[in-house]
Amino acid sequence: MPTITTADGAEIFYKDWGGGQPVVFSHGWPLNADIWDNQLQVVADHGYRGIAHDRRGHGRSSQTWAGNDMDTYADDLAALIDTLDLHNVVLVGHSTGGGEVARYLGRHGTSRVAKVVLRGAVVPHLLGTAEDPGGAPMAVFDQLRAGLGDRSEFYRGLAEPFYGNNRPGAEVSQGVRDAFWLISMTVGLKAAYDCIAAFSETDMTRDLRGIDVPVLLSHGDDDQIVPIQASSERSIKLLPNATLHVHPGAPHGLVGRFEQDFNQELLDFIKS
Repeated sequence: MPTITTADGAEIFYKDWGGGQPVVFSHGWPLNADIWDNQLQVVADHGYRGIAHDRRGHGRSSQTWAGNDMDTYADDLAALIDTLDLHNVVLVGHSTGGGEVARYLGRHGTSRVAKVVLRGAVVPHLLGTAEDPGGAPMAVFDQLRAGLGDRSEFYRGLAEPFYGNNRPGAEVSQGVRDAFWLISMTVGLKAAYDCIAAFSETDMTRDLRGIDVPVLLSHGDDDQIVPIQASSERSIKLLPNATLHVHPGAPHGLVGRFEQDFNQELLDFIKS
């Protein structure tokens, strides 16, 4: 399996499909690079180089005890981009991956980056505080942590709101939901716990304000995992060069016609 080695010795697995301008994907919690397979194939089929990595603690990457925080995730992404010597990159981050992308840009700048896509991203700050009340209370994230006590059953249940299968008329296949569970079960328990704090408690307001390349914010208005009001509707006010595209009725996860819409949106943005 192809891997790169980070400064602290972690092995980060990645997929590298196609050729051309690189499009680098960062996945959400509690998943791995496999969740991006459809998009990797789409961009590779259209003449681009699709790259996606397993975040540390997830999938085929090292299950490190330390380093499950947004700064280290961002530095791991930088190590991947630097090791592969990528330039003119289109960065695509979903959910936690959107936070990883934002923090990468805040820590490492945009010299290697052409454009950014943030889909249902956890920016700017999911945890509501006295100073920043726009997010959710800590009890919401404590409930996620409590669910990991029976993580297998928890992940089975999480697939329902993740893909909107709990909405009237939804028809998300059992296969899609089973794949979500299977991928989620590859995440180390320590990383799964720590990542909740990383994606909820990390304030990326300053990171967003410093992004000087075009950004596409893509979000479903029925996202039950990262509500648009707490994230993209706040982020658009912070980014100096961004467009917000709202997908009516779309859930957090990419599935069915919502996935097809995003695929076309992604290709159009890359070409623009």
